[in-house]
Amino acid sequence: MSKINANFNLNKRRKIFGKTEVFTFKGGIHPDDMKGSTETKAIVDIEAPAELVFPLQQHIGAPAVPCVEVGQRVLMGQKIAEAGGFVSANIHSSVSGTVKAIEQRLHPSGTKVQSIVIENDGLNEVSDELIPLDEETVSPQEIIERVKAAGIVGMGGATFPTHVKLSPPADKKIDYVIINGAECEPYLTSDHRAMLETTDEVVRGLRLILKALAIKDGYIAVETNKQDAIAKLKSCVQSDADYNIKIVAVKTKYPQGSEKHLIKAVTGRSVPPGKLPMDVGVVVNNIDTCAAVARAVIQGKPLIRRIVTVSGDCIAEPLNFRVPIGTPFSHLVEKCGGFSKTAAKLIMGGPMMGVALSSVDVPVIKGSSGLLAFSEEMAKTQQTASCLRCGKCVSGCPMNLLPNVIKEAVCADDLEKLTKLNLGDCIQCGSCSYVCPAEQNPLQYVRTGKAKLARQEVKA
Repeated sequence: MSKINANFNLNKRRKIFGKTEVFTFKGGIHPDDMKGSTETKAIVDIEAPAELVFPLQQHIGAPAVPCVEVGQRVLMGQKIAEAGGFVSANIHSSVSGTVKAIEQRLHPSGTKVQSIVIENDGLNEVSDELIPLDEETVSPQEIIERVKAAGIVGMGGATFPTHVKLSPPADKKIDYVIINGAECEPYLTSDHRAMLETTDEVVRGLRLILKALAIKDGYIAVETNKQDAIAKLKSCVQSDADYNIKIVAVKTKYPQGSEKHLIKAVTGRSVPPGKLPMDVGVVVNNIDTCAAVARAVIQGKPLIRRIVTVSGDCIAEPLNFRVPIGTPFSHLVEKCGGFSKTAAKLIMGGPMMGVALSSVDVPVIKGSSGLLAFSEEMAKTQQTASCLRCGKCVSGCPMNLLPNVIKEAVCADDLEKLTKLNLGDCIQCGSCSYVCPAEQNPLQYVRTGKAKLARQEVKA
């Protein structure tokens, strides 16, 4: 697509809301954003606890392989596990201390995985493993190698290794980079605070990503409920003569932050089923991932800290923290004043697509954008005997699927029908479950159906 046609399509998708030009996509839902308790609270740097746990699986792809031994002393920022393949990521210690154990520990996913346990000595001695690079003279390949060495992954929750995104095959021409600042999940404000408090790092990170991909056109897409972030980002890119960076306002709607929907809203391009953003010439990265790229290249800092929102009706004082990776969630709850009432539901991430936790005694990992704690009153649902046939799940699905029919096929164990219904296209955003008046939770049936199809493929 030529730049002229691309800009024409951009103009066609603009809608005027007040005085702001806003981009959007068809479908989606409008849950209450529930961000009021933390969106104005500045990020609090949290000290590391006495013991930290680093699961070797903190990313999509092969688990990392330990490169330290029990009893060995390590420094802050030192690599403690190497990527187990191209689609994998290095892991670094967020403290200085001694390797206490390499053993199975509970992971946020609910399973036990091999983990490195480090006893914090409190000295915060820093490794000089990664030296700062000159952002003006650094080459595209050096940027990609540094991102790989720093163990950077998608920090919005997907945890796809970033160096892989920056290394598209030769036949995949990239035209645009989109930085995802939508943060459409209710409660979460970590990206919002990053845009306000680390604005320069976000913009410099985008420039480095554009340089790595040898292109000029970049967008930072931000939902309209973050006008302060939009204004600050715009002021930061005004003087940029080397790159064509635009701050794009996208409609406050869920799942606006989904890669495919963000690409559709901003560029007008549709990612075909089974394809990736790079197949339509786009690379998408998260806001905090972008800032992490800047820190890795310019400051020589690997990914050892991340911003985490702690919120929910059970948290005494909801806050945003900058947390050393490996810190148990229980430490964050303590810093918030503890639980104000009994927590019936714990979620890592947002309430729509987050992962349910069985305990707060699991570590913050690279994809931990938030911890939400809800009471029984907030968490309970009341399922009716059967589907009401209202069609709300169909109209709410941003992927134009038929969640009610998918549920029936799953219950009937009709795997052939599930394939015909394009079950693989579901992004598991939870919109269908949110709008269902009968509390049928179609998303749960989708997950069951995907698991059945995966087992069938393994057998085949």
